[in-house]
Amino acid sequence: MPELIFATNNLHKLQEIQQAVGNKINILSLKDIGCDEDIPETASTLEGNASLKSWYIYSHFHKNCFADDTGLEVVALNGRPGVHSARYAGPGHDHEKNIEKLLAELQGVSNRKARFRTVISLIMNGNEIIFEGIANGNISNQKHGDKGFGYDPVFIPDGYQKSFAEMDLDEKNIISHRGIAVRKLLNYLKSYDK
Repeated sequence: MPELIFATNNLHKLQEIQQAVGNKINILSLKDIGCDEDIPETASTLEGNASLKSWYIYSHFHKNCFADDTGLEVVALNGRPGVHSARYAGPGHDHEKNIEKLLAELQGVSNRKARFRTVISLIMNGNEIIFEGIANGNISNQKHGDKGFGYDPVFIPDGYQKSFAEMDLDEKNIISHRGIAVRKLLNYLKSYDK
């Protein structure tokens, strides 16, 4: 089974990817390869951050790898939090504070349209390929559900009456930004001439 390093230590992301990939590819985390570096995400775009992370791993470990970056882009906030989604409420990755800040900024706002966007940078034998997945939806007025992570409790995907945090992983992976990007990645890997 081919191995690919996923440049993350986020167990939620790792679980989503592994479930989407199934037994087609052995996905290794940064921990699995002994990398405990805090890889800088200093780019101004999701594409830039994903690329920074994947090239860092490839240049240090010389193994095929991929990295992702995801942002929540809210229409009424001119695309914010976007590339700053994970640290929207300040340093660290405090999902609760991020949601509180988002809901406070949208208080009284009727246009709640938003989208989740995931960008994956894959590096195979020194060549980079970019994949993108988008899930459109709306931001609810309050949290719903306790599954998932990040902004999932307040994101209601188009065509649904429940949030990502109310869906099980299989259901979410079918329609989520990350699931869409991962399927594009898998389709590419299937056609890749090893």
